[in-house]
Amino acid sequence: MGNICGLNEMVIGERAVVETLRVHGSMRRRLLDIGLIQGTSVECVGRSPLGDPAAYLIRGAVIAIRETDCRDVLVRRDS
Repeated sequence: MGNICGLNEMVIGERAVVETLRVHGSMRRRLLDIGLIQGTSVECVGRSPLGDPAAYLIRGAVIAIRETDCRDVLVRRDS
């Protein structure tokens, strides 16, 4: 069983599964719309030169998300 962390803590090449979203309001709706729902597999595929935003492979699409927008997306790291 992997450990739980924020989506923003993932390193390039790491895979995880979404556990829960602790985000509210319009940002929650946006994250749900791109497929970040419980049970979704996520892979960190890159970071900008300054480290923010990071790119994640979510349901076949690469999506860039800022750290402030994804720190409350809790994921279970693959072990």
